[in-house]
Amino acid sequence: VQLQAFGGGLVQAGGSLRLSCAASGRTFSSYTMAWFRQAPGKEREFVAAIGWTGGSTYYADSVKGRFDISRDNAENTVYLQMNSLQPEDTAVYYCAVRDGRATTTLKYGYWGQGTLVTVSS
Repeated sequence: VQLQAFGGGLVQAGGSLRLSCAASGRTFSSYTMAWFRQAPGKEREFVAAIGWTGGSTYYADSVKGRFDISRDNAENTVYLQMNSLQPEDTAVYYCAVRDGRATTTLKYGYWGQGTLVTVSS
């Protein structure tokens, strides 16, 4: 199983980026997909998750109203649209997949390699 995240980069404060994460090796249509991030010197933290139907979404308070998670089960891909980015959003962003319901903990069985998002002030 492989998860590959794309879309990171350098953006000015107030700008937008869209991350994508493609899963391969198995079908993930019935699994929760999520995004986490880890800033330098900090622990990895939950950002957003989406249930297998796409009807249930969950967000960290720090990104609610600015970020939007979505998925395309036909393409085994999860997306994270990030708007109104701020310097505190700077981090390596990781996608993750798990069996069952969404959780904000790190209990995901599969992780991508991460993509760096840098927001300049």
